[in-house]
Amino acid sequence: MRRQQRALYGAVTALVLLLGLQVLLADRARLATDPGWRPMLTHMCDVLRCSLPPWREPAALTVLARDVRPDDTRSGQLFATATFRNDARWAQAWPRLRLTLSDIDGRAVGSRVFTANEYLDVPPDQPALAAGDSAQVRLQLVEPDARAVSFAFDFL
Repeated sequence: MRRQQRALYGAVTALVLLLGLQVLLADRARLATDPGWRPMLTHMCDVLRCSLPPWREPAALTVLARDVRPDDTRSGQLFATATFRNDARWAQAWPRLRLTLSDIDGRAVGSRVFTANEYLDVPPDQPALAAGDSAQVRLQLVEPDARAVSFAFDFL
């Protein structure tokens, strides 16, 4: 009888552990957004050959240089450039970039969100920007309003 009880407890323990693993696998996309869970889930998915969504931490993207100026070759056009770096601990998905042009009073006179396919010279060959890597933004724009005197780059 004692041997049967140990086998029963072992089976119950194994089933509980399997259930926990199944819950982790089923909810891995949500849990992977938490910096505390991500390392364990990354290791688990390396072993089990599953995938995690790319890390998203727009606040960890640092603009190193930025400029918006009139295009000398085309009237009414602007040329925007920027360089940004991923300062997150992990590679993260290519961000969406919002460029906002404002007037002298700080009111937005034009704003648009761009994808990586639009702001990079060539579409990215990797689904994520590696930690510590930089990227160059190049945009040709129609000037939305002659009153635009300032600009802001924001990552989404």
